Amino acid sequence: MVNNRQSVELAWFSALCDDDYEFLGVPDDDLQSSWSHCADIVRRAENNGFDNVLLPSGYSLGIDATAFAAGIAALTKDIRLLLAVRLGELVVPQLARQIATLQQISNSRLVVNAISSEMPGEHLSSEARYRRTTEYLYALGELLQGRAVDLEGEFLQLHIDPPRIALQGHGCPPIYFGGLSEAARDCAAASADVYLMWPDTTAKVSSVIVDLQMRAQHFGRRLSFGWRSHVIVRETEREAREAARRLLSRLDPVIGDAIRARSLDATSTGVNRQSELRSESDDEGYIEQNLWTGVGRARSGAGIAIVGDPDQVTAKLNELADAGVSAFILSGYPHLAECDLFARYVLPRINHGPLSLTHTPAALHEPS
Repeated sequence: MVNNRQSVELAWFSALCDDDYEFLGVPDDDLQSSWSHCADIVRRAENNGFDNVLLPSGYSLGIDATAFAAGIAALTKDIRLLLAVRLGELVVPQLARQIATLQQISNSRLVVNAISSEMPGEHLSSEARYRRTTEYLYALGELLQGRAVDLEGEFLQLHIDPPRIALQGHGCPPIYFGGLSEAARDCAAASADVYLMWPDTTAKVSSVIVDLQMRAQHFGRRLSFGWRSHVIVRETEREAREAARRLLSRLDPVIGDAIRARSLDATSTGVNRQSELRSESDDEGYIEQNLWTGVGRARSGAGIAIVGDPDQVTAKLNELADAGVSAFILSGYPHLAECDLFARYVLPRINHGPLSLTHTPAALHEPS
């Protein structure tokens, strides 16, 4: 039975960055990122009734998210496409043209996950990266809203009118953005519409939400909040915990360390917090009864899964929703199988639908 709480957005994850396994850390040719496999995940998520799907972006692994988005937009009808965009890889005017074109192809189903990691081969401090991201998101939003940009910034010197396609009425899609450092929080408050959090205790999540709400108010903006984690749901808690143990049963710790180290965000504040939570977990890797840190042994970024029976997983999502989370981006291993399990056991219990958001213009400077 669907609960009567306020509607939340439920999104799945298409593993474009070679992050799909039956056994964590053990490559499987059938699960390697490809157009065919990742398209199957998106179509399965749409058929199962998910509201949105994250299309992640990496550099050395997987396939290109933007090219993939253009292809899958033509093969889907209802599901939103949360495209990860690595700011800095393209000049802003070209990125604006791409996003406006994807909005046309998808009939305005595109939303953007702004990524602020270093470019391959680049070495830039965290503070500088987020200052660059703030400039990029300001300029990108202005162009997509059909406004000219006249900017002499630290990273962008841009004096340009918007491209014609940006004048078609689609506007700038909502911006999802995550980052735990002080610089990342300030960037989110000034630029984002949805602040994404990696898994943590509910008390910590609540404190971050309060902090970000205050920072956003400083810029005259409002934020919604999202949670990005993995999930393992089975008919019983015992079966779910056994599935978690099985997922790690063939992991070579050396390979797990190598997988985490090759990520461009391997030393970020958020990644360090995930490592801290693993160190505080019990002997089986649980930081709370149904929060399992084991995924982080072979994955950078979000390294925690909600593990339990349908009642327990639903209760955890409701607990987070009550704390202020309105968007959930979930994944599981293998992604097709866990997508079906979550859709069978939990999706019908949650009042859900796409977030009703419009982009709030970014603030380039703090108010005087």
